[in-house]
Amino acid sequence: MLGGVLLLVIASGVAFLGVQKSLVRPLALEEGGLRFQVETGSNLSRVLRDLQEEGVVRWPRLVLLYAYWREQTAIHAGEYLLPKGTNAMDLVGRLHRGDVTRYRLTLVEGWTARQALEQIRAGRNIVKTDDGKSAESAAEALGLEAPSLEGWIFPDTYIYRSGTTDIELLKQAHERMRLVLQEEWQQRSDPLPFDTPEEALILASLIEKETGQPSERDEIAGVFVRRLQRGMRLQTDPTVIYGLGEEFDGDLRRSHLRQPTPYNTYVIKGLPPTPIALPGREAIRAALNPKDGDSLFFVAKGNGYHHFSATLDEHNRAVREYQLKRRADYRSSPEREK
Repeated sequence: MLGGVLLLVIASGVAFLGVQKSLVRPLALEEGGLRFQVETGSNLSRVLRDLQEEGVVRWPRLVLLYAYWREQTAIHAGEYLLPKGTNAMDLVGRLHRGDVTRYRLTLVEGWTARQALEQIRAGRNIVKTDDGKSAESAAEALGLEAPSLEGWIFPDTYIYRSGTTDIELLKQAHERMRLVLQEEWQQRSDPLPFDTPEEALILASLIEKETGQPSERDEIAGVFVRRLQRGMRLQTDPTVIYGLGEEFDGDLRRSHLRQPTPYNTYVIKGLPPTPIALPGREAIRAALNPKDGDSLFFVAKGNGYHHFSATLDEHNRAVREYQLKRRADYRSSPEREK
């Protein structure tokens, strides 16, 4: 009797060691590993059978029993990468934790909503929906009360999983913009020549398009705010270009400055009807906290910076110096550090 029990114990021990060895043995993966997708609604049993068919998992039932023992049968949908050397226990842990592959997508300050939407829909493993085909359909899907999607997407780097839809990512960027605008609105200075966060967003988009030099944003904001307070037209070229749309061929002419559009601030008074680009937090902050001073004009100097003037005569002299006598190395944006 005692001998039979001993043999049973020995046999059980041998079986346990065999099971353990099977679970810690590396899966049959090639040098580059394996990338695979777990669809929404799938379960661990289905995933293990699929991996068995690919020759990766040899004993799917054994792995499933291990998962039940560890209470790790719940899994997450998404794209997984199994590097060479992964064993069955690692596999169960990854699926249970949801260690899915994540992707990065960057939306840049100064882009239009159309450019941002194109970038999102071009993102790797982004699911394209009918709602994300155009800025108009996207605005409707987001329930946006503003007249346009323009400006209501926050420029930033976003991390997402495979299978994320364009509208899901767009909603994340939109909610981020609403949050940032609300935070900055609470820190605004007084008095300002506008009454709503939406108007601040419009002004911020003009500031974003006028300079990529952070040190000048609040000074440009000061010029715009003083002009609004005095009833002067803003006369900023980016609004003209935006209003021209596809008609603009890259060459801004004097005739364009006189061409009426709802956005041409050489023609209209006050702010344009919507933002003209995606402003970043710094541009929003500048719009709400403009720099004090007496300058009412500015002109690009050709080195990425601007010359600011308080009088029209001084401004005209600056235009003659920096615009009418352009150097060969003239550029409108700052040179990037190398």
